[in-house]
Amino acid sequence: MILRLIRFARPARGRLLLAVLFGVLALGSGVGLMATSAWLISRAAQHPPVLMLMVAIVAVRAFGLGRGVFRYVERLVGHDATFRILGDLRARVYERLERLAPGGLPAFRGGDLLNRLVADVDAVQDLFLRVLLPCTVAAVVGAASVGLAWALLPSAGVVLLLALLLAGVGAPWLSSAMARRAERQTTDLRAELTSHIVDTLQGAPELIAYGAAPEQLTKAGRLDRDFTRASGRSATTTGVGAAVSALAGGLAVWGSLAVGVPAVRSGALDGVLLAVVVLLPLAAFEVVAGLPQAAQYMERVRRSATRIFDVLDSHPPVQDPNEPTPLPASPYTLSVENLQARWTPGAPYALDGISMDLSPGRRCAIVGPSGSGKTTLTAVLLRFLEPAGGGVSLNGVDLRALSGDDVRQVIGLCAQDAHLFDSTIGENIRLARPTATDDDIRDVLGRARLLDWVDSLPHGLDTRVGEHGARVSGGQRQRIALARTLLAEFPIVLLDEPAEHLDMATADELTADLLTATEGRTTLLVTHRLAGLDAVDEIIVLDEGRVVDRGSHSGLLDRPGLYRSLWHHEKAAEHTLEFN
Repeated sequence: MILRLIRFARPARGRLLLAVLFGVLALGSGVGLMATSAWLISRAAQHPPVLMLMVAIVAVRAFGLGRGVFRYVERLVGHDATFRILGDLRARVYERLERLAPGGLPAFRGGDLLNRLVADVDAVQDLFLRVLLPCTVAAVVGAASVGLAWALLPSAGVVLLLALLLAGVGAPWLSSAMARRAERQTTDLRAELTSHIVDTLQGAPELIAYGAAPEQLTKAGRLDRDFTRASGRSATTTGVGAAVSALAGGLAVWGSLAVGVPAVRSGALDGVLLAVVVLLPLAAFEVVAGLPQAAQYMERVRRSATRIFDVLDSHPPVQDPNEPTPLPASPYTLSVENLQARWTPGAPYALDGISMDLSPGRRCAIVGPSGSGKTTLTAVLLRFLEPAGGGVSLNGVDLRALSGDDVRQVIGLCAQDAHLFDSTIGENIRLARPTATDDDIRDVLGRARLLDWVDSLPHGLDTRVGEHGARVSGGQRQRIALARTLLAEFPIVLLDEPAEHLDMATADELTADLLTATEGRTTLLVTHRLAGLDAVDEIIVLDEGRVVDRGSHSGLLDRPGLYRSLWHHEKAAEHTLEFN
């Protein structure tokens, strides 16, 4: 997982190497500042001519200034490189989610997907800023510090090397061992808490209406307490690692003093250099002070990387060809031959043996009870689901030979749950064609029978619809979605349960307006409402994924069958509603 993440850094490797260079210069300046200052103070105590100290004085100033400047540049370059990597990674995750939608997304909870796209991707920055960068810098500067100590006094170099290994290897290993379980729990609990909060907020009206809100909030509180405890264990791990590192630093100072004093007495070490040998470990341990926490971050990154690659490695329900066939020229004829489809391997067929033709300008309705395969058919036609048998062709070209994006340029969908963004009416419609003028939008609003209502609003097209269209009615929301579909000017339009969740009168009125607005355009209406279907050329009746009848509205009512049963059931329901 970590190696795969590192491969994402290839475009930014030049900046990362530059950040390492400036990190080495920053920490090297710190070590140089401590060593030079120690020598300067010791030598100044002997009261030599001031000119003999000028080089050391200038070096102290240079190291002091360079340390801050180099640290600033290192942070600037390092963060710039990391944010470029995160931007690329987030784009890849989003592109994969786009390819998974809609058939592959039910495998993930909505809140969990948000957490993977935001929190888990953000956690990846720790790999570069708090793991790889400090470890590389620590290895270079630590080796240079040991070399300096060895040059002054070999035994002091050995002491410093052992202490740095304890702090730079032993402490991180201990932190990693302790953090592994804590970080796994922290990441999982954060994801579960985020998903739960998102679900609670989205379902708040229903939770309150049915008195389930207190139980939902109690569960949120329990998850929050578990997350807090896991975070506390993670903080304990950080403290233990810091304690081991501080202990190693203290031992290095005392060890250097223990070998340095006898060396001065024996003449093996100049007395002025004793301060350098003793104080050098204090600066050198700044290099490894963050490594125990780096090990902890590594565990966190590893867990987040697993969750990210779960998304990136998910196979989309539809695979585009490596070399897609170009779209055929219009006008378009959509042909379905003996189509079979199912959502998961081994599951029963949601569609089994469906055949139909949509020639230019032809209008067809697909009806049937819930679960008969109506929505599955639209998913196959839009290249959201692969056929399990048979096929669909556009002007004789199999849809599987075309890219999904090309297919969706020809076949447009007006869905029952069309999303309205928290923006204005005009901007929600202009989404279909960003270059559209206000006159274009007013034209499609008129065809969708919504223009008079929009004109009556104080702000007209600039009226905001609220989140998910909360400020408009269900019928108005569907008409805005229809206007957006009309503005896109798709040659073939799929209307998938456009009257769902509406009362009967509104549903019948909307269905009639939809068929009027799409007159002359190739249209496939998927609906469970039968009113107004005398305006279509053919009605196909599905039951359990199979065609059980087909024909015109009048012809289907003249003979016994499922369609006539559904019609009588619908009329009885309307009569009951009117009576009540």
